[in-house]
Amino acid sequence: MPAGQARYDAEETARRGDEIYARVVRKQVEGERRGRVVAIDIETEAFEVGDNAIEASDRLLRRVPDADIWFVRIGHPVLHRIGGHNVSRKQ
Repeated sequence: MPAGQARYDAEETARRGDEIYARVVRKQVEGERRGRVVAIDIETEAFEVGDNAIEASDRLLRRVPDADIWFVRIGHPVLHRIGGHNVSRKQ
């Protein structure tokens, strides 16, 4: 497979990543690491934690150069949110 080409489609990557996080990673990282980012190789189940996705992926790629990576923000349902926040406007 050419470098940089994903092995799985987005849905399968998400399914595998979320399953590995729930089964293997969560119990090892949750607690005082809330808000940090974990990068998970969905093939080997190796993972690394960082303050952001770049830091976590750089660490993981040093260990697993061809990692197929899924990211999770520890203690949150999503890594990034698009758009603003809800604001109640009283007039």
